[in-house]
Amino acid sequence: MATWFVTGASRGLGAEIARAAVANGNNVVVAVRNPDRIPDDLKNTDNVLAVALDVIDNDSIPTAVQAAVDHFGTIDVLVNNAGRGLLGALEEISDAEARSLFDLNVFGLINVTRAVLPVMRKQGSGKLVHIGSRSGFEGEPGVSMYSASKFAVAGISEALSVEMAPFGIQSMVVEPGVFRTDFLDASSLSVAAQRIADYDDTPAHTTLDWIDQANHAQLGDPVKGAALIVEAATGDKLPTHLYLGSDTIERLEVKIQQIRDDLTPWREKSAATAHDDAA
Repeated sequence: MATWFVTGASRGLGAEIARAAVANGNNVVVAVRNPDRIPDDLKNTDNVLAVALDVIDNDSIPTAVQAAVDHFGTIDVLVNNAGRGLLGALEEISDAEARSLFDLNVFGLINVTRAVLPVMRKQGSGKLVHIGSRSGFEGEPGVSMYSASKFAVAGISEALSVEMAPFGIQSMVVEPGVFRTDFLDASSLSVAAQRIADYDDTPAHTTLDWIDQANHAQLGDPVKGAALIVEAATGDKLPTHLYLGSDTIERLEVKIQQIRDDLTPWREKSAATAHDDAA
């Protein structure tokens, strides 16, 4: 039995991860802004603890982590799931909107991880699971800031996978495609307050139009996705990246080909920029 600490677990993929972890025989700390809003099936059970946590409130983070340790004695798996989306062409997004997004998706993740790492280092083991996105390896029109935040999550996770290895701590970034959750609802997804008409009928605004059609009709099944995340995190070795969903795999193959196409014509000249000691 391991102890999981899942942020943003009141609904969506976070709640499904909590359910899957419980079904797998684990203790689960459900970390949510409002503990009264956790699903009924995650209430009133001995192996689930609800703690109040707003990941952008730095003062609440140590309190939530300490409550988890006091109750279960440890934290074995941290799932950084809390986050939201932001739509709009880069020119339309204000500085305040961009910073608010990064405060949650990036700095919230950093600060929760920073608070949990001493617990894991002391016990000499632990697993970090960061929920990224397929937008974290491929920048897409209309979601540039969201993509940037998820690229950051992937970079942090990759670095941690090496940085924390001497302490027996592993790190994995999960990169889901579109899953049938509330992520496309206004409660999880913001649209830039400014709209520039010049972007109408361009890819940046096509994404906005797609949202209404796709909401709650996405291809991915969050129950199956959560089960795979728990399966991967239960094994002895975490993959560095867990690519989740057929659409993610499809876009990853496009990305790999794009890298090859970009590299091939410039490879020799790129290599030739190295310092030549004989010169």
